[in-house]
Amino acid sequence: MTEDKTKKDLVMDALEKVIDPELGIDIVNLGLIYEVEIENETDAVITMTLTTMGCPLSDMLHDTITEAVKSVEGIKNCEIELVWYPIWDISKMSRYARVALGIPEGFGA
Repeated sequence: MTEDKTKKDLVMDALEKVIDPELGIDIVNLGLIYEVEIENETDAVITMTLTTMGCPLSDMLHDTITEAVKSVEGIKNCEIELVWYPIWDISKMSRYARVALGIPEGFGA
């Protein structure tokens, strides 16, 4: 493990490789990850939301997220807590995601 990166940082890096198939942007830059906690040095708890409540891809995303998180050295378990508050909107997206999706600067902020 890189000395200057915590396990939480490494988990966030891994989550940046999980692409939302509908939008083609990773779930971190979309603003879907609300919190990452590392418990007992081996368990990651991911608090996240989805862009819509009826997201048909939630099962596939769940499996992809779990696989990405467990790829981090030392992480054995991944728990995903799906929340609906605060409600996701485009203001939670990074500038990178907005530019990639062609959303004008300041829109939805």
